[in-house]
Amino acid sequence: MRKLLFLIFLAPVLLSAQSPFDGTWKVDLSKSKLPKKPDVFLLQNGMYECKSCNPPVKVKADGTYQTISGDPYRDALMVKVVDDKHVEFTSQKAGKDVSKSSRTVSDDGESLTSVWSYSGNPSGGPVSGTDHYKRVAKGPAGSNAISGSWRDEKADVATADALTFSFKSEGADTLSYSTPTGQSYTAKLDGNDVPYTGDPGTTTAALKRIGNAIEETDKRDGKVISVAKMTVSADGKTMNVDVDDKLNGTKATYVAVKQ
Repeated sequence: MRKLLFLIFLAPVLLSAQSPFDGTWKVDLSKSKLPKKPDVFLLQNGMYECKSCNPPVKVKADGTYQTISGDPYRDALMVKVVDDKHVEFTSQKAGKDVSKSSRTVSDDGESLTSVWSYSGNPSGGPVSGTDHYKRVAKGPAGSNAISGSWRDEKADVATADALTFSFKSEGADTLSYSTPTGQSYTAKLDGNDVPYTGDPGTTTAALKRIGNAIEETDKRDGKVISVAKMTVSADGKTMNVDVDDKLNGTKATYVAVKQ
């Protein structure tokens, strides 16, 4: 989920009288290349760990809320083991549910399906989707089937608002960015940080022009968390967003289609 939420908080702009970036865009996940770095989970002896999470998570899997720290999107997590192949998760922030997911492992143990929803955006209502994972490595003997390393092979998002963003040129060197889910900023193409609103995990954004592309650098409390290079195709119909996720050590390419 977090991978998907990170994508929709990005938007490119190239400012000119006839900017090819102006308008509304929607990400086409079927044409995108997802990160190759696997997620690593361990559920054993009544404890759940997400070793690949940043920060890592380790809580009791007893169906009660457990406090977690360092995550701007949540401060408590409940893990409920339904059976050896099915586990449910609910996250809270400030006492309010913000996300839910269920993970189900196939009978052969080689694939995992995560059905999720997120309601922590400032506007637009909940967003939801399904991620499909392929097993990369098994967990230790005696652990729940969700344990091990998993690579995200396919992402399906049921809520269009989670994939849609718009931007508009403002004058010669300024852009405004917004999404239906409440993320926004206004920035000049001068490389200076400006406030990024609507995303608790992103504090500022900075934009600069690189040829016919725009590079966006996002920070959290002064630390760079991602760098994205955005380029519109010659026919103006698609946009490539090459994301270097500094926080999680992954790279991906997402494709957006002009609406």
